[in-house]
Amino acid sequence: MKRMMMALAAFAAAIVSACAHVPPAPAACPAPDKAIIEVGQTMRDMYAALTKDDLGAWRAVITKDFFSFDGGRRFDGDALFDLIKTNHAKGTVYVWTVNIPKVDLACDMALVTYVNTGSVTSSSAAMRSVSWLESATLRHDGQRWRISFFHSTRVPDPPPPQQS
Repeated sequence: MKRMMMALAAFAAAIVSACAHVPPAPAACPAPDKAIIEVGQTMRDMYAALTKDDLGAWRAVITKDFFSFDGGRRFDGDALFDLIKTNHAKGTVYVWTVNIPKVDLACDMALVTYVNTGSVTSSSAAMRSVSWLESATLRHDGQRWRISFFHSTRVPDPPPPQQS
């Protein structure tokens, strides 16, 4: 009987321990209409942080495991922020505009795609209009949407008109 009680106690302890290691159930899914607006705003907040070289605001909109593909390279964590900040220090000015974001939701995950139109002005060249095709995946952390992956591809300049 004593062995049986000890075995049951060990079994109960194992169950309690296993339950303690189960991740919590996800919170309720954000309301879709609100989520669509918030996802678009998160992308605008990312650009606002980059424009101002505001590392705190940057980190508020990305996940800890954030990475991006931009300019043919992979950037982990703060590396994309650091690149933009370095370019700002050299005199480069960026203007970004998130146009008509299309947001697809799956509870606490979102995919956003849009065309970013803006400009780039370097210290040694005149302002040039630029567009990028962009997409990002975001996760809702129970408080807000955060960008986990970002991809940007520059739209090529149109070819010069051919002369006949």
